[in-house]
Amino acid sequence: MSENPTAPPARRVAVLVSGSGTLLQALLDDTAGGTAPYRVCGVVSDTPEAFGLRRARGAGVPTATVRPADFPDRSSWDEAMARATEVFSPDLVVCAGFMRLLGEPFLRRFGGRTINSHPALLPSFPGAHGVRDALAYGAKVTGCSVILVADGVDDGPVVGQVPVGVDDDDDEATLHERIKVRERELLVDVVTRMARDGWSVTGRRVRMGTAEPGTTGPAGRNEP
Repeated sequence: MSENPTAPPARRVAVLVSGSGTLLQALLDDTAGGTAPYRVCGVVSDTPEAFGLRRARGAGVPTATVRPADFPDRSSWDEAMARATEVFSPDLVVCAGFMRLLGEPFLRRFGGRTINSHPALLPSFPGAHGVRDALAYGAKVTGCSVILVADGVDDGPVVGQVPVGVDDDDDEATLHERIKVRERELLVDVVTRMARDGWSVTGRRVRMGTAEPGTTGPAGRNEP
């Protein structure tokens, strides 16, 4: 299906990945028909073995790898990540299974327009083991969140959330699989709405559909 010539230009989305890239694939699948209000313009990984890079190349999307081991310290790596991402001139940056924290050098360039997907209902169960921690706590409902990235661990303002019930016979693998299904749906929905409608941030509240008319890119407006 061809793009609508009267539609506004598709927003440019750079995706950061560390592993298999199933969240990236959901975005690629959503844009395959040419009618989405965004397109994946580049994929950056912290590891050259990430299968997400193969997914990107298979879809004709340019890629870059920035290995922490190639830099003398964390700040230098952050700077390199920012430069590699900046090459793609993104309107929005999506951490899709990206397993490293982004520091001040990166957020100085892309703060306010970088989002992350997490398999829990934040602020509950942040960190690398959100599904395991929800089970250990005995939660009856968990889910997934998309947040704006801040300088802490999964502590940025919430953009969207979807609940997922915990079954009595769930283990980490079965629960995580159900969360992943909803997580992919949520991420596509959030990226679509941010690209199409814009957003603003007041304190910790993110509001969709509040872009200024005529703004370039979907970057949110941070208000006190």
